[in-house]
Amino acid sequence: MQTYNDVAGAIFDFLLAPFGHDFALFDLVLWPAVMGVAALQVYKHVSNQRAIARVKKQISMHLLEIRLFRNDIAQVLKSTGAILVKNTVYIGHNLLPMAVMLVPMVAVMVQLVAHYAYAPSRPGSVELLHLTLAPTASVSPRDVSLKLPPGVTLDAPAVRTADGQVFWRVRAEQPGDHVLQVSVGGEIFEKGWAVGGEPRKVPVKRLRSWEALLYPGEAAIPSGAPVLSLELGMNVRPLAYLPDGELGILIWAMVLSMLAGFALKDLFGVTL
Repeated sequence: MQTYNDVAGAIFDFLLAPFGHDFALFDLVLWPAVMGVAALQVYKHVSNQRAIARVKKQISMHLLEIRLFRNDIAQVLKSTGAILVKNTVYIGHNLLPMAVMLVPMVAVMVQLVAHYAYAPSRPGSVELLHLTLAPTASVSPRDVSLKLPPGVTLDAPAVRTADGQVFWRVRAEQPGDHVLQVSVGGEIFEKGWAVGGEPRKVPVKRLRSWEALLYPGEAAIPSGAPVLSLELGMNVRPLAYLPDGELGILIWAMVLSMLAGFALKDLFGVTL
């Protein structure tokens, strides 16, 4: 998991933000369009193009039957049933190319979110640092402590719960890329905190589960560690001309890639 994040991060950190993180519009238009073109190539070489064209033609014929024989209830029901069957066949022809596209498309969208969905915290802001212990951990919340770097102060005493969670309110006194250190039974876990400065790739969550693949902003927690997650408050980066936040970027990337695919399908000779 961490090896994948390291490799994908190295590649996309090089490819993304060629004009700096201030100009998010370039990547958020270019890469979804590239995904749409890549999806066309997958459909062209992986799907059964002849079968897709044939079943679409059959669906059109049955739709025409419904229009021509709209006064014949039996024929309308027969044609409607045939359309449902052919639609199922059509979906079946699309499953393989969709499965092939899923991993690379998710990889690109995750990197777009990591680079452009979050903003650094403002100097003077107060955030909640949240640690969750693994159910199998041999340490209790009382064995957890926090060490803060210069420029970060504790705003309130730690709150520990019986179900293995610890919360700290921390204040950003100075800008910078700070590293907070959490000691769990003597084992140190670091959590980054981006404060102030220019837009950049902002660390948000450190996770131990497979969800770490969705948050490549910092290293995943090792699989055998007593900690499940380390989270710090998210600050959504406003994007002037595009939907912002995780969900906004994901929806935007998906919709734009689909529009690019449909717009260019004839150019590439692909039947969708």
